[in-house]
Amino acid sequence: MTTVDDQPEDSAPGWDAITAAFAPLYPGQEPRHVGSVIPWMLNGKDPLDGISAWKRLDPVPHWHFVSYGLSELYDKASDDPQISGFGLELTFRLACDPGETDPPSWVFSLLQNLARYIFQSGNVFDDGHWMNLNGPIALGSDTLIGSLAFVFDPEVPPIDTPHGRVAFMQLVGLTVDEEAAGKRWNARKMLDTLLPHMPLWITDISRSSLLDRPAIRAALDAGSARDGSSTGMLFNDALDWSRQSRLLRPDITTITVGAGHVEAILALLRLRLPFGNELHLRGAEKRILVGPGGVNAVAAENEQLRLTLTNATLEALAATLHPRAGSYSVPGLDTVRWDVRQTLIKDADGKVVKTIG
Repeated sequence: MTTVDDQPEDSAPGWDAITAAFAPLYPGQEPRHVGSVIPWMLNGKDPLDGISAWKRLDPVPHWHFVSYGLSELYDKASDDPQISGFGLELTFRLACDPGETDPPSWVFSLLQNLARYIFQSGNVFDDGHWMNLNGPIALGSDTLIGSLAFVFDPEVPPIDTPHGRVAFMQLVGLTVDEEAAGKRWNARKMLDTLLPHMPLWITDISRSSLLDRPAIRAALDAGSARDGSSTGMLFNDALDWSRQSRLLRPDITTITVGAGHVEAILALLRLRLPFGNELHLRGAEKRILVGPGGVNAVAAENEQLRLTLTNATLEALAATLHPRAGSYSVPGLDTVRWDVRQTLIKDADGKVVKTIG
């Protein structure tokens, strides 16, 4: 990546529309801009054509970043005339020192990595989504911020460009325990609860967990107990299932999960099923749909397994399954075996930095 002073000389109506959306917030201020040397369309490694950052001092000193490249900046290429590209650009607000003159370089890498995930997977972030970063938001730092929530930028509403509509999706840095608390309730409601303590949802990588404040923890626990969890889907790359036929006896179903996801799965099952809601578990290839019912049942269809649990069996599952590698059998669900595998946490270079289970 290289720093550039000017915007592209070619016609870029999508680019101009993004810049115009931020102009009222920062009149007369030239943003610090970083552009990609080789565009993604020419086999470059960075999917974003550029990232801009504006400096401001209120309500606390921070940088305000925006991406250029998830929407259609130059020509209309997608088939949907209503949506430009993926229909969004990423924004991020990072607390800084009042005298800071240059935004930290790790933010540019973070935004490029998130854009790369969107380009390669086709999965688009929406208001209330989550992402665990499997490490500190700023690599090499001792920050507790290791998760992201996504929310519509509170100051930049969606815009209509010549190529379609574009929303501005802001990243909000959270501690891992804050993410877990949000998953146990409702992402958007949790973010609204934190907003008085995180103005404009500005990320401060030096802060401690807001759950250390008893009033905040109590508010989140009360919301979870009242409403249950709105998190309806969990992804676990180790998730798998298989069925083994037995002569004159019911089939045996083996469910494989990563140890690092066991506690989250159990917590969400107990906050979904008693409220009449299902939980979708997704793996790289297989899916499991767990729902409540009056009797236990197991049914397979194509790549999806449907598991129905009574309240008693759900409690037995929570008491039996542990985040340790091994094979588990749950009372009341004799035809299902749970195979827990170790979870390996790797850094950006593929090196194992933590083993769970």
